[in-house]
Amino acid sequence: MNDQQIIILYFARDEQAIVETERKYSGLCRSVAMNILASTPDTEEVLNDTWLKAWDSIPPAHPAKLSAFLAKITRNLSLNRRRMRLSRVSEVSMEELADTIAADENRAEELITHINTFLGTLSSLDRDIFVGRYFYACSVNRMAAKLGLTPNAVSLRLRKIREQLRIYLEKEGFHP
Repeated sequence: MNDQQIIILYFARDEQAIVETERKYSGLCRSVAMNILASTPDTEEVLNDTWLKAWDSIPPAHPAKLSAFLAKITRNLSLNRRRMRLSRVSEVSMEELADTIAADENRAEELITHINTFLGTLSSLDRDIFVGRYFYACSVNRMAAKLGLTPNAVSLRLRKIREQLRIYLEKEGFHP
C-alpha cells in the first residue's frame, strides 16, 4: 500500500491505517528509536506511541512524506523518553548527595568552590566516578562498565567519597 492510500485510511478513521503504517514503517521507526534509546522495551513503547500519535495527528495533518512524518514523531518521542530516563537517574543521584550537602542557596557559589577544591584532592579515578555520577548522572552500572570495575566497587567508592565530602564540608562550615 502506498503512502497516499494509507493517509486516506487515516482520514477515513479506518484502523487499518495503523496496521498498514506499522507494516510499512516499523523498521524505519524502530531503527530511529533504538539509535536514541538503545533499549528494546523502550523502543517498543515508543513505537506504540508513534502509531497512536500518527492516529491523533492525521487528520488534520496531511503529511507530504509519511516516512519523514513518522520518523520525526518517533525521534521526538524517543528523545522525550530518554530525557525522562536521564532525569530519573539524576534525581536518584541527587538524593544520594542530600545527606552530604546542605542546601543553602545563599552560599551556593561558596559550596561549589569547596566541592571543586575537594575534587582536586581525589584520585583521578575517584574524581571520574564522582563527576560521572553526580554531574553527568551516569548509572552505577554504566560507570562500572566504562571504568572496568564492578558495580559494587563503584557503589563502595561513591559511599566513601560522599563521606569524605561530608567531613570536608563540615570542616568548612556546611552542615547537612
